[in-house]
Order: sequence, then C-alpha cells, then structure tokens
Amino acid sequence: MERLFIRFATLTAKVAGKPWTFIACLMIVLIWAVTGPIFRFSETWQLVINTGTTIITFLMVFLIQNTQNRDGAAMQAKLDELVYAVKKADARFIGIEHLTERELDKILEEVEHRAQEVHAGKPARAIKGKPAVRAEDVEVAEPRAATPAAERKPATRARPKAST
Repeated sequence: MERLFIRFATLTAKVAGKPWTFIACLMIVLIWAVTGPIFRFSETWQLVINTGTTIITFLMVFLIQNTQNRDGAAMQAKLDELVYAVKKADARFIGIEHLTERELDKILEEVEHRAQEVHAGKPARAIKGKPAVRAEDVEVAEPRAATPAAERKPATRARPKAST
C-alpha cells in the first residue's frame, strides 16, 4: 500500500509541476469565468469552483508534502554520506538538519562569513568551534576509547622484556 501511495504521490507531483497542467487549470478557471453570465453568477456557479479548488488543494498538499519529505530526506542522506566520505570535511555537518533553528542560524552565519572571506580572496578556513572527530580517527589514536565496552577485548599488560 505504501509503495503504491509513493508512486501515486510522485507521479502527481511530477504532473502538477508541468506547464501543461498549469495551462489546463488556467483553462478550467477561464471556462468557469466565461460561464458566469450563463448561470447568472449564481451561488451554485460559485460553489462549483470553490469546492473543486478546495478539494484539489487539500489533497495536493498531502501528496506534494509526501514527495518533498522523501526528496529532502534522500538529499540529507546523500549530503551526510558525502561529508562522511570527504576526509577534510567537517563531520559536525552530518545530521545538522536535526539542530534547533538557533543552532542552525549560528552555523549558517559562520559559513556565510567564511564564504564572504573566500570571495574577498582570503584563504578558506574551518568554522569556529571544536570539529567533530571521526570514529576511524579515534580508533587509530585511542582504540579503547573508540570501541564500545561490550566489544572490547580484555586489556593485556605489556610484559617486561627478558634481559639476556
């Protein structure tokens, strides 16, 4: 059922975004307007367009929102993977869509400031704050700190070398 809805929502969003769909809707409104004098601009005549547009708008909101939510989530996953894959990238950017508005605004302000500096010919620099540490970097530097306790092997003490 979910896959069927996703296909329907995606197709509807694609069709709704086409110029011909806009032209068709415009034609419907024009035909409705031209028929006004024929129906003496009655309440029923007005109710037809009001009801039709309300129902279509109501349903389209959910279909397009579904499509945008999936597209946005896929885009975030792709960006997170790119940030993770690029070793020099700041891993703090992974998952920032879950931060508060204030936290996002602070990061955006710093990134925009950095962009202005780059456009002014200054060298690129990292944003302020402590950069995130990648798990594999911690594993290399401090293997015991990176490995969860349940998965750690018991520590073995280094034996002194026997003198010969």
